[in-house]
Amino acid sequence: MLLVESNIFIYAILPEHKKLLNWLVKQHFAVAETTLVEVLGFHRLPAEDAQSLEHLFNIATILPMSRAIVDQAIALRQQRKMSLGDSLIAATALDHGISLVTRNTSDFEWIESLVFEDVSHFFEN
Repeated sequence: MLLVESNIFIYAILPEHKKLLNWLVKQHFAVAETTLVEVLGFHRLPAEDAQSLEHLFNIATILPMSRAIVDQAIALRQQRKMSLGDSLIAATALDHGISLVTRNTSDFEWIESLVFEDVSHFFEN
């Protein structure tokens, strides 16, 4: 299973990233509850995009936040400045022992035990 980070969903619904979307729907992927808030909570999200994102979230495994994830996120934020969302997403991947799919690997690469799924080839011209 793969944990897909917020930015991947945003890219996947764009017409120019159709290959990313096609790859994503063939995966057994999970979403942190934090990602639902980040993506669907955007105040200017067009209704059509919201519908596409809801479809993706409906085929995903939704991973709920737990005390263990919160504690891991706290520990990560005590080590280095990072956003609340990023800390919760990284902690979710670590807690479940799954790879993180993100385009923003630089936000997370300092976390030694975090494994990434390389999707950079979907963003090459």
